[in-house]
Amino acid sequence: MTYTDLKLDQDGEVLKITVDRPEVLNAQSRIMREELDDAFDNAATDESVKVVIIAGSGANFSAGHDLGSPQEMADREKRPYSPGTAGEYERSWQQNVANTFRWRDFPKPTIAQVQGVCIMGGIILASSCDLIVASQDARFSDRTVRWGGPHVQYLGLPYEIGIRKAKEYLFTGDWMTAMEAEKLGLVNKVVPLEQLEEETMNLAQRIALQDAFALRLSKASLNQVQDQMGYRNSIMSGFHNHALGLSYRREIYDGEKVTSIERARERDKKFGD
Repeated sequence: MTYTDLKLDQDGEVLKITVDRPEVLNAQSRIMREELDDAFDNAATDESVKVVIIAGSGANFSAGHDLGSPQEMADREKRPYSPGTAGEYERSWQQNVANTFRWRDFPKPTIAQVQGVCIMGGIILASSCDLIVASQDARFSDRTVRWGGPHVQYLGLPYEIGIRKAKEYLFTGDWMTAMEAEKLGLVNKVVPLEQLEEETMNLAQRIALQDAFALRLSKASLNQVQDQMGYRNSIMSGFHNHALGLSYRREIYDGEKVTSIERARERDKKFGD
């Protein structure tokens, strides 16, 4: 199938799905997320695929949520969201939590190939994968608190790096380097940028040597362990705090005549980054 925002390439039993929106740092529009859902659905039943790599084209993995690209704005006009709190809640749930659970529960191993910036929605996508290979220039950040909210919609960070470090990075909104991310357990492996694609593919091909059903059972067991530790319930309760934060942010910015992109740039000025 041909997609607008994705490129698909298969090397043996490894499928590589590349988000192809480098002009907006691979920001995640509704169209892109729907296409990724479809690509995962197809790969789940394709017996020729054992492992999936998720990558971003250009210099960056993902700048997160699409805050207003021409594609996103045209899509919103063509398919408007339901108005009010209920509509905002449903949109945010479907596009940032329900779909991420599906990607996380995809029955085959997944690897995020991360370079450059991985911000907010980018972290959601990367952490939905089973493994993360990052380049030395990769850096991660959730800046929602800087914007008057608690965190992104899908709060997986405490399970990735621990509560205390999650508090530090959420409370400050500071960048986490690839090396720090590896040390804390968010990233499995850090490699030079020029070796990122090769090293990620090598890992995927090594996993693909395994029996497909054994891999499926292994992943299911490990996800179940995480769920028994409260993972899924924590994500759901965190989303409700995020939804409350959206209402608070509307109060803060009520009447402002600026775009979301302009507000994001203004948000970080006093932090010097």
